[in-house]
Amino acid sequence: MVVFLLGTYDPIHLMKQLIRVLPLFLLVLTGILVNAQPTSPSFKIQQERLLWHDNVDREQKRLLALDGKADDSLHLSKDENINLEIADAMIRKVDDMQQKIELDSTMTGQAKIKYLRSLENMLKGYNNNCRKRDFPVSMAPKLVDAFLKAMELDKHNQSIQPVIEENSYGIGKILVECFLLPSENIGVKPSRTILIQKYASLHKDEIFNILSANPDLPFADSLVIIAGHRDVRKLYDFAAGRTPLASRIRNSQDSLISTVGRIASSKSGQLYLPFLDNLMKGKITIADINKVKDNNLAYFRLLVHTRMDYAERMLPPVRDTAVEMEALTKMLENKGKDVFVREINALHDKPAAIRFKILAPLTPEELYYLIVMSEDEIYTSSYLGVYDRIFQRMAIPRGDSLVMRLHGDYFRKFIKMAAAYNKLDHFLATMDRDNSSTIMKAFIIGLEKAHEEEAVDVADSYSSIFEKNPDLAQFVLNEVKWNYKRNISNGDKRGSIIYNLLQTLFESADTTNKVDLTAKLGIPPVYTINYDSLVDDSGRVVQQVFFYGDEDKDGQRSFVDFMSLFQRKSEWKITENPTKEWVTISSLKGKPILIFANKPLYGEDDPDDKAQHHLDDYLFDNKLRPTIYIHRGHSYHVRYTLKQIEASAKIVLLGSCGGYNNLSEVLTISNDAHIISSKQVGTKTVNEPIVQAIDNSLLEGKNIDWITMWKELGDKFQKDPVAKERFDDYIPPYKNLGVIFIKAYRRAIGEEE
Repeated sequence: MVVFLLGTYDPIHLMKQLIRVLPLFLLVLTGILVNAQPTSPSFKIQQERLLWHDNVDREQKRLLALDGKADDSLHLSKDENINLEIADAMIRKVDDMQQKIELDSTMTGQAKIKYLRSLENMLKGYNNNCRKRDFPVSMAPKLVDAFLKAMELDKHNQSIQPVIEENSYGIGKILVECFLLPSENIGVKPSRTILIQKYASLHKDEIFNILSANPDLPFADSLVIIAGHRDVRKLYDFAAGRTPLASRIRNSQDSLISTVGRIASSKSGQLYLPFLDNLMKGKITIADINKVKDNNLAYFRLLVHTRMDYAERMLPPVRDTAVEMEALTKMLENKGKDVFVREINALHDKPAAIRFKILAPLTPEELYYLIVMSEDEIYTSSYLGVYDRIFQRMAIPRGDSLVMRLHGDYFRKFIKMAAAYNKLDHFLATMDRDNSSTIMKAFIIGLEKAHEEEAVDVADSYSSIFEKNPDLAQFVLNEVKWNYKRNISNGDKRGSIIYNLLQTLFESADTTNKVDLTAKLGIPPVYTINYDSLVDDSGRVVQQVFFYGDEDKDGQRSFVDFMSLFQRKSEWKITENPTKEWVTISSLKGKPILIFANKPLYGEDDPDDKAQHHLDDYLFDNKLRPTIYIHRGHSYHVRYTLKQIEASAKIVLLGSCGGYNNLSEVLTISNDAHIISSKQVGTKTVNEPIVQAIDNSLLEGKNIDWITMWKELGDKFQKDPVAKERFDDYIPPYKNLGVIFIKAYRRAIGEEE
């Protein structure tokens, strides 16, 4: 038998003989994969059907080549038993069908050709689709069995619909295509409807697209309910049009579906959506919303009131999450920023009476939501003004009472921001000692059930707490240790990971401890960055700097200050591009460095945006991939910079107000990026010395040692108290505990999964 298997003939014919004479269990026991040599078939094939048999054989040969090797073995699965089952079905059983069709005396010649062609299409459908999401390779035996049943039904002019109903979508999809020609089986049309239903059950996120093309399906109403409850936002989008599907949505008997359909048909639908849950429950009416929707203050106030209501319902024992809570949260964030925060930011150089006048009607609760919802945009001075007004407007200014009235909503975010802006001590001092301890215990406990962002907030807060209040830092660390033991005892893997990471990070905040985070957390180095990791294939370090033209000329002044670092310096050469949209700064001494900076152009049609994108195109076309990105400009420009940062980023300097709020977005682009950010005001007084320190290390081809660099910078700023205060608000990569937490957490969770 072994000698027989070593033949050098056509593999498909030997496969056919081998599988006929060897039971499948013998193949499994001996580990023989399918091999072949040419033999004549054991039955006579009429000349007029030889082509159709050859077509089937050709698809069987394609099957053998699907594993990437056109040889005599089949490896579609890692499980050899599955490979043997596929071979048995697609070779032995298909051969049996070929013989049965050819020798069936009850069939006409045309009928035999029809079923040989159907058999070819079955094999072709498997070959073309196997390994796709809905077509697992292991389906081969069931596919062949289903084909046999369908063929018998078709031979007797009966519908193949029962076979489609009882099998998976993938099998049904292939079979339907096998019984179309020369005459379509009577079950094909109803089977296509069944397949749509099967596909929709597998891909619920595509239901609305399916229904948009097939709005009159008999089960459309039930699919609308399934998909609508799953994704209200998508339901709203499809209900907003003038289509048959939109009409079906509006006429639904389901409360959620019909309510969304009703508000989506209104021009003000987006303003109603945040209140969807209360609309369904009859706690509010469209008329109630109409009374306030055109008044920014009244509408914002209704949003806050509704958010507080929903937040209370999320607490035990109710634990009810309102429908479309996300729409409410997003609208609350947008209105808070658009109406209030951006105005007080823009008036940063005006007297407080003018700057904060718009906040005069707001309650402490409404001011609270302004803060926690605008973390990524609010200026330091704006934050401080809003924070102070919270307590000024409380009859009894107690932080614990505030948190209780807000049902703990976003309280971790509030505490994190208070720590970042040096207000945490004040916040805790507004309550008695026991309650302040309880608040901080609540800040730490329960992260195993919280969103990842809340754990990041806790991690982010520690550096500020450690620097300003060592006693509180020790309290927080002790609470983290206690929660770690609690999660270990409870067998909670996620919680154990979170608190173990926090404990390690918090202990590393004291750099005298010499905690090796790379060894303990399995992440890339955070204290240093290797010079070789920053250079491209040509040995150059490429940097890109983003500037923004502003009406107040702040961006233009920032560009002038930046360029002064290189102008009239013998070690640098400055070249302006022909369109005068950006400059190239090249090192003339030391290691090669290329710095590209767009000009902060101001005017109609966003000329600096065009300059940035033209520069992006230039870098791409010339295969220049920056490893260092520097953002210069107001915090509201950061989102435009983030859209242009590439995965090649190794160092990212966010030199703007509150740049530290964008850490997660940077890591989504580049997992290993070292991020320098400011908790408060970004300033040239600090940005430029940091840039110089980095460039000086690069010119010498040295690895960047953040701890050493930060100490040297701190020593320089000692002579200037104002600059020192600003510098202390900048977070170096090794102290960016939120960044480190995200890196380590995602790695640890990935390993657990």
